[in-house]
Amino acid sequence: MHDRTRAWVLFALTVVGVALTGAIVWITTPPSTSAGADTARDPRSLAALAPASNLNPLGPSPTLARSAPTITAGGTGPTATGPADASPATATATGAAAAGTAAVPDCAPLSLAQRAARTLIVGIPDVKDPTDPIVKTVLDIGVGGIFLNPGNVESEAQVIRLVKGIRAQAGRPIVVTVDEEPGRVSSLGDILGTSRSARRMANEDSPAEVRAYARTVALELSRLGIDLNLAPVADLTDGPYDEIIGDRSFSADPAIASEYASAFAQGMADGGVRSAAKHFPGQGRATDDIHFEAAAPITTPLDVLRVTDVRPFRDLVRAGIPVVMMNHIRYTALDRNLPASLSPKAYALLRDLGFQGVAITDSLGMGAVNLTWGFFDSAPMAVAAGADGLLATDGFFAEEMRDGLVDAMAKGKLTESRLSEAAARMVALAGGNPRTAACIDVVLPRIAPTPLS
Repeated sequence: MHDRTRAWVLFALTVVGVALTGAIVWITTPPSTSAGADTARDPRSLAALAPASNLNPLGPSPTLARSAPTITAGGTGPTATGPADASPATATATGAAAAGTAAVPDCAPLSLAQRAARTLIVGIPDVKDPTDPIVKTVLDIGVGGIFLNPGNVESEAQVIRLVKGIRAQAGRPIVVTVDEEPGRVSSLGDILGTSRSARRMANEDSPAEVRAYARTVALELSRLGIDLNLAPVADLTDGPYDEIIGDRSFSADPAIASEYASAFAQGMADGGVRSAAKHFPGQGRATDDIHFEAAAPITTPLDVLRVTDVRPFRDLVRAGIPVVMMNHIRYTALDRNLPASLSPKAYALLRDLGFQGVAITDSLGMGAVNLTWGFFDSAPMAVAAGADGLLATDGFFAEEMRDGLVDAMAKGKLTESRLSEAAARMVALAGGNPRTAACIDVVLPRIAPTPLS
């Protein structure tokens, strides 16, 4: 018998033997009432997630029987009843928790298109009423989050009605987020009023006072139904106040910026709202306005970035920050051709800090990205690089972004494992069940609320 023939015969006999053994075990073992624990693994390694992307991307995914990796930190946000991902997440962890695994037998995830849509956080420009057609459009697409800006705000009662209407129509957990920084960047200024800049707060107040301020803001956000605040700014700069970062930064000193950004994030947690540190790996050195154009690349060596710009993010990660926003700046020490939001090396730098939460992009509609890569291309580029959530301030582009992700899957530019990981983290952030959405258990980092001293 030729070696090749002999090998095939032995392989066939082995397969039959394994199948018979499995059948006997299945027959003789009583069903478990809960998912069993598996050995721990690197949460970034999702080799256990198969099937290949040659499946119908718009149709239902096949039933999967596998052990699903736990990534990290659960949810406390509002929940709703609805489709597969509607069950609330059960796992929570305080601080930067370690990952684990849990079996998910006979698991059927959402379709590829639905998982792609769950990664999207989109704005609904100038919409003030939940009956506006664009609300139904983006929710039918299946977006994972809604971003509110000043154009969505008229009064306190109106915002409450809008958010309640969005959640009711979604029929599943969904993130509702705002930009509510100290100072000039405020989604809800018409309700909350004006406040001093982060720079002034750090100059005039103690960290405890900033924490108390953030707690007051968080309590109001929570009352309005908002569960994620895209703040604090953890960037370093003492440049002109009106630059793109300017006085939004607490300080140019890494230790001071870290202390005050951490106090702000703690205050948010005390008031029941998650926070997002931005703009990783630090945007304070940039002076160009990325809303309109690509900024000049940052040429600072990586070893310097690690002990300066990155330090506040490192400390926030250690504290349990659940979300980090990536910026659209190029760093020659990481990637000469791609901004951080699209660069695998930038996401690797973030994960190397121990971050196991949700990495989101700044808005992909900004000129620094959109003038080079349209939504159809930038969405899959970002997820393939390591993004879990894709921010776009105009939901008109949600379908294009979703379709870009599905198309990239079909062309082998994006793996199903990476898409499932991103969707799972976003579903967990919304307070849903990532296991039923993507066949992955997720435990997100969490800053524990503590009493003010």
